[in-house]
Amino acid sequence: MDSALDEIEFLALSSNRVTVLDTLCDNSYTRRELEAQLTASQPTLGRILRDLQERGWITYDGRRYTTTATGQLVAEAFVDLLETVETELKLREVVDWLPTEAMDFDLRHLSDATITTPSQTKPGAPVQRVLELLHRSSHVQLFSYAFNEQSLGVIRQRVLDGPQTFEGVLSEDALAMIAHDSALREQLRDLVESGDAEIRLYDGEIPFAVTITDDVTHLLLRDQDDFLRAALDTDDEAVLSWARGKFEEYWQRSSPVDAETLSE
Repeated sequence: MDSALDEIEFLALSSNRVTVLDTLCDNSYTRRELEAQLTASQPTLGRILRDLQERGWITYDGRRYTTTATGQLVAEAFVDLLETVETELKLREVVDWLPTEAMDFDLRHLSDATITTPSQTKPGAPVQRVLELLHRSSHVQLFSYAFNEQSLGVIRQRVLDGPQTFEGVLSEDALAMIAHDSALREQLRDLVESGDAEIRLYDGEIPFAVTITDDVTHLLLRDQDDFLRAALDTDDEAVLSWARGKFEEYWQRSSPVDAETLSE
């Protein structure tokens, strides 16, 4: 194990070594071609090529360098580890609020996610992020334990104006909070009566606040005290597939909400 850790350390101590090995996985290169692609100096590149050859990770045929089978194996595994750690570093600040137990996709699909957190100057930044997405989308799907007033207002206006359609599944608690506020209840009734929106009630707990705006998945992340901590959104296809699958599950197990219900 120690020798394996030594080899990992050898790569980890130099981003140039990783770059050279990873570059040679894609194609074979002459030394001049490598020099043109990399920022390393000629002496540094020479040392790296010698070190990689000594380990049997690359070969040289007198003109071009390329990886060996074991070099390819090491490069792919190391780059995979780098991507995993980079994703962990990105998610570290929000992982406590992510519903990971229900996310049946590889968390590395969140590597390119946009994370929005509140700040002293922008305490409402997470909600503002979803409002931005709502303003530019043509079709919205939502399944949630809450439906904030601002999102409801934007969706209502865009649906009534024509450019947007909406499908939503709300938990009993979410619908009850809206129903107890006459102004919000009226907005929701406008949606139901519009013909371009359908809202359903789920008889049970929904542990998410997920909005799908066209092809973007957005999650509002709250802590155990229901305090909004962050928003996360991504256009990753695997995450989108998960979100649409979850939406369909809740949709099929819920009942329609009609205007008469919202008049009570």
